[in-house]
Amino acid sequence: MTQNPQRINVEGLKRSLLQHRPMKPHFKLSMSEDEAYAHLLAAVIAEVEYRHRTFIANEDMEAQIHELAKWLTSPSTSFGILLCGRCGNGKSTMLKAFQQLLNYLHIRKPYNDGTYGILIVDAKYIAHLCKNNYEAYRKLISVDMLGIDDLGTEPSEVMDYGNVYTPVIDLLTKRYDEQLFTIITTNLTPSQIREHYDDRIADRLNEMVEKIVFKNGTYRNN
Repeated sequence: MTQNPQRINVEGLKRSLLQHRPMKPHFKLSMSEDEAYAHLLAAVIAEVEYRHRTFIANEDMEAQIHELAKWLTSPSTSFGILLCGRCGNGKSTMLKAFQQLLNYLHIRKPYNDGTYGILIVDAKYIAHLCKNNYEAYRKLISVDMLGIDDLGTEPSEVMDYGNVYTPVIDLLTKRYDEQLFTIITTNLTPSQIREHYDDRIADRLNEMVEKIVFKNGTYRNN
């Protein structure tokens, strides 16, 4: 006899199901948006000066830092950031600045005794690791926080002893499934990402990341 669905305690069943799949909280900075902006600005200036360059403030960079600060301090269903734009306009600098700031803040994780830190790898290195050290590649896929620099520069496929792998696609799929914090830099536009990979990955990226578009030109000629 079919049970009347109206007799099921939907809310109670939902809680029971979620108990078997504990959800990690999405990372957020415990500060105001203005405080986060000031912290990120200091980190970006430090990163620029570390490279023996002179930091010159401009509206584009200020807007980009504001967007990142807002996302890092506001509730959001996304668990990653996509920094996209042309070459040399500050995307990698922003990523590395965030890494240094995170190291400086020593923020404790709520689910173990560690502190938050983000590992940054080049997209080409992900493909290299998949082919040459698959065990290390598997560990990389599931790190809590990952920065992927220069998405789209890596080979789409690698072959190892006759087996064909799609390193970045597989990595992004796993991180999407497990809702793992991911920051990506790329010179590709969103439409080029869809062409370079496929609709499935593009749609998942749309769900997992907020986009910050770097519209300014290169800083490398300055």
